[in-house]
Amino acid sequence: MAPMGIRLSPLGVAVFCLLGVGVIYHLYSGVISSRLAAFRSQTPLSTQQRRTVDLRDLLAVSVEAAELGGKEVKQVRDENVLQEKSKGKTKEGANDPLTMGDLQSHRKMFYLLKNTFPELMVNSEEHDNVEDNSIRWSQNIPGTISEKFKGSSEVPVESITVWIDPLDATQEYTENLVKYVTTMVCVAVDGKPVIGVVHQPFAGFTAWAVVGHGSNVKRRSSYNASPKKVIVSRSHSGKVKNYIRNAFGNSTTIIEAGGAGYKVLSLLDTHSSETSTIEEADIYVHTTFIKKWDICAGAALLTELGGHMTTLKGENIDYSGTPVNEGGLVASVGIDHKALLERLPANTDNDKQ
Repeated sequence: MAPMGIRLSPLGVAVFCLLGVGVIYHLYSGVISSRLAAFRSQTPLSTQQRRTVDLRDLLAVSVEAAELGGKEVKQVRDENVLQEKSKGKTKEGANDPLTMGDLQSHRKMFYLLKNTFPELMVNSEEHDNVEDNSIRWSQNIPGTISEKFKGSSEVPVESITVWIDPLDATQEYTENLVKYVTTMVCVAVDGKPVIGVVHQPFAGFTAWAVVGHGSNVKRRSSYNASPKKVIVSRSHSGKVKNYIRNAFGNSTTIIEAGGAGYKVLSLLDTHSSETSTIEEADIYVHTTFIKKWDICAGAALLTELGGHMTTLKGENIDYSGTPVNEGGLVASVGIDHKALLERLPANTDNDKQ
């Protein structure tokens, strides 16, 4: 009850209360918002909820992951502690080896990507129960990337699929044919290859590309129209040789090599003396099934440079969903890809399997 002789106006009380609330809000809103901002800035990038990812950041992390994995691959080989095992036989009947180089590279590459972008789907050729949550992105954007990739490019998280190959050409790795060895990261958006990173651990060279934004490699100034140089897999070169010669003639030069990453680099001008040992080819052909972590990064490189990587029937490869591409592949750049496809025989080893 108010003191005698004083009557409180309901309107006045309401106004007083609103003023009080306003003062309290003004005093504390700044404190709350500043503390919230501080909390967000201290929260690791890997634990923040996000709906989009900046492709420039993702490229930088992908390069760092491939090179970090490459250090593990090189160290294991240099110290000769491969601890080789077999995962079984490939579809062609060849041994499918697994080494400590594969596993240690996988751990570094996979967890750098997952710790930085936990929302992303990362598919690796290898699987392991050892987790490493301590690996963090350096937050460094290399100057070569900044020069080519201006500004940011945000992409919805749900549209992204990441493919990593912690050690491509493991068989050659066990034979110490290290020039064929690469580590690779690919980012596909809506099933299309957009970021490709191919790192050569023993040459110390990394090729990368972002479709629509640039690359640190380029296509060669010229390619052979006829006779062509075709690069194929060492593991089943006998079967594919007849296929190639039926398509392009007996004068065709066939180069046997290991590693899908190496084969794509053989089509390009890497303008690096470190990669001078790479043989030059005009076309890359594979007639049996192949996994997407083997070819996605190369597909992104070729796409950015105006090239193509399709199935033998000329179909685009979907880099989402299942890891297996069963249609074989033909890859080229600087050559009429449609004309190549028209010369390929209708039947392949892949059709018979």
